[in-house]
Amino acid sequence: MTAWILLPVSLSAFSITGLWTVSYNESCSPDPAEQGGPKTCCTLDDVPLISKCGTYPPESCLFSLIGNVGAFMVALISLLRYGQLLEQSRHSWLNTTTLITGCTNTAGLVVVGNFQVDHAKSLHYVGTGLAFSAGLLFVCLHCALSYHGATAPQDLAVAYLRIVLAIIAFVTLVLSGVFFIHESSELQHGAALCEWVFVIDILVFYGTFSYEFGAVSSETLVAALQPTSGRGCKSSGNSSTSTHLNCAPESVSMI
Repeated sequence: MTAWILLPVSLSAFSITGLWTVSYNESCSPDPAEQGGPKTCCTLDDVPLISKCGTYPPESCLFSLIGNVGAFMVALISLLRYGQLLEQSRHSWLNTTTLITGCTNTAGLVVVGNFQVDHAKSLHYVGTGLAFSAGLLFVCLHCALSYHGATAPQDLAVAYLRIVLAIIAFVTLVLSGVFFIHESSELQHGAALCEWVFVIDILVFYGTFSYEFGAVSSETLVAALQPTSGRGCKSSGNSSTSTHLNCAPESVSMI
């Protein structure tokens, strides 16, 4: 087990805590009318859109910090997971596509974090579209990789958990988009709730990579940056090289 196991959990904990702090400070500012913010504190009856939480300083500064640091951690997780699958001789188009979607998600997060919606609406919406769509595709592709690469009951359990999280993410993202295009305050409230559930769900999904990251080593990063054939095959949930795993199972090589 390595310290890399803390990376996915840190992403989830840092982002969720940071976004909640930004949301609470923005909606419960001592003089919200002066800042143009909402009039009441954030409750279940008054949930703001995540983008609206980081509009004014100092909350906008923290919002940018969360976006930039979170984007870096997402990129690192995507790269390490890509290299880890290469170590297992799973060099496939699906693995490569997953890395690309992870990097696209990273780019979207940087744009969202640095271009607030009230000051650069078009860029902010472009970044949101990239981050949300690429994030959803990333989790869906990893569901397929996890399911087809499961070699133990624990691997299969993690794959099923990720499938459930992916379904929740898909449903909430679609509902959020449908509700957001309407001007009704009730539907806007529903869009905000769905957006929060979607983001938290995606962050929890990233946190599940702690299961595999116990096997990450310095060789994993090398594998990601300099992919070559003929690597040893490592199991998903531990750091030892497995002698019982088929490094290129037919079901995986077909993906």
